[in-house]
Amino acid sequence: MKSLVRALGALVIISACTTAASAQTWPTRPIRMIVPYTPGGYTDMMARLVSEKIAASLGQSIVIENKPGANAQIGTDIVAKAAPDGYTFGTVIAAHSVNPTLHPKLPYNTDKDFTYVSLLSVAPLILIATPSLPAKNVKEFIALAKAKPGQLNFASSGVGAAAHLTMEMFKNREGVNLQHVPYKGTAGALQDTVGGQINVMFDIIGPLMEQVRAGNARALGVASKERVPAAGDTPTFIEQGVTDFVSGTWAGFIAPAGLPKEIADRMSAEAKKALADPDLRKKLEAQGIVPMGTSPEEFRAFVGEEIARWKQVITAANIKIE
Repeated sequence: MKSLVRALGALVIISACTTAASAQTWPTRPIRMIVPYTPGGYTDMMARLVSEKIAASLGQSIVIENKPGANAQIGTDIVAKAAPDGYTFGTVIAAHSVNPTLHPKLPYNTDKDFTYVSLLSVAPLILIATPSLPAKNVKEFIALAKAKPGQLNFASSGVGAAAHLTMEMFKNREGVNLQHVPYKGTAGALQDTVGGQINVMFDIIGPLMEQVRAGNARALGVASKERVPAAGDTPTFIEQGVTDFVSGTWAGFIAPAGLPKEIADRMSAEAKKALADPDLRKKLEAQGIVPMGTSPEEFRAFVGEEIARWKQVITAANIKIE
């Protein structure tokens, strides 16, 4: 029995030494970055822009693999079940903190099955209206919605998306009744808002402001603490009397649970360095995206807070996935 205990102890020591050694030499081969969405969106953009900088610094390529489906569950599950050896990472957005409430039977445990590496960026949302809507600002929109309960509609990029939940939070706060029209992505929602079939919609600033500048939509308010240069002179909701109304999406790097701390800290540091690059910051800020770059511990705490926040919104609005 004693020999078994000694043998097991030796195995633990060998394993720890092997892990430490591999962390010191990491990476020795290409890294894959799982993006649980199609190419071209916010998640994909953040993954590619930051990974390109990190790959150059590490001297190893980072291969982007788009694995969309099931509100990001498919790609995220690939990360959860990968070996924690530093060669599989994932990029997730706010939906990652929504899924535990909307999908109680996830194929992974959001808390236990991941290493949270770094919060890359946050992106405040902006509310736009079709040009024919009489409301010129948030106050006028609230008055119009109250005068026509249930007659106005709003689009979102999908049930449970940050755009959807932000409007549900707004509805609850202001006591207005709006009809939800979910789409499979921002493009269709924006097209119908510009076309007049939809009254209003929330989403990230970049693509929506393109339509505002072209005169195809009207910006009503930004859900941020302070004005965002990319949104021009659009006032915040707070400026317009909606107290503490701040909302947006975010992007961050995750990895499988059990990733050696040395690798998690190195990847986090590399992400922070990449996001400090002036050219990259300028590119993101032009889209209304705020570069971040946090420690693994800070990102884990952030995700926990987001899960709790959106759970309250989902529960209050009684949102269910059909």
